[in-house]
Amino acid sequence: TAPLYALSAICYATELLREYMFALGTIINTLAIALAGLLGSWFGHLLKERHQSGLTMASGVAVLFLGISGSLEGLLTVVDGQITSQNSMLLVISLALGTLVGEVLHIEGWFEQLGVWLREKSGNSQDSQFLDAFLTASLTVCIGAMAIIGSIQDGLTGDYRLLAIKSILDFIIILIMTSSLGKGAGFSAVPVFFFQGSVTILARLIEPIMTEQALANISLIGSVLIFCVGVNIVWDRKIRVANMLPAILIAVIWSYFA
Repeated sequence: TAPLYALSAICYATELLREYMFALGTIINTLAIALAGLLGSWFGHLLKERHQSGLTMASGVAVLFLGISGSLEGLLTVVDGQITSQNSMLLVISLALGTLVGEVLHIEGWFEQLGVWLREKSGNSQDSQFLDAFLTASLTVCIGAMAIIGSIQDGLTGDYRLLAIKSILDFIIILIMTSSLGKGAGFSAVPVFFFQGSVTILARLIEPIMTEQALANISLIGSVLIFCVGVNIVWDRKIRVANMLPAILIAVIWSYFA
């Protein structure tokens, strides 16, 4: 029947893309974010201010719980039927040293420069919310275990399923953020493309250091940083999350000495 032929054609096309197109997961993720940004820009103006405020709060709460769930997986474990804490020292040292390095390098300044450049090139120079929307959205979709682990899997085995799942989540989050925060959220597709694409390309080089413990540490610290992004959205506080990104590298190094 026609539906079966269509389904077979889609499956065949997907396998061809998987075999011959490199970094397919990152491409799917980038397109999903860009589409969400377009839809949010086109239809976001139909929402009243209180609707946009409600959507902002909803997206912030969603990001908070994404961060909390991932953090608790790394901080708590069950031993003999009792919940015990773990990785407290990893959390403190990674965040402290990582933030110090990030503040010295002023990584957030790099994101801001990219945001300013995109704002000018896209003709949104008069949009006062563009930069904040871009930074918030970029940090939400770029950091975290799914972005890093998914890109590594895509590069090593061509398995893009984790990034495909991330694409669905990112689509929803960016759609809400674009409607409530502004057009800048949709331009987070740019850093996602370059960041995840770079990890995918370098996957074979970093494979030896990506032990199971290193990936677990990345998941924990990445989830904490996502929680910080949620705090910025809900309470409008300026935690310089981009300057905390080196904490992820510290967490990887920690896995070899702990």
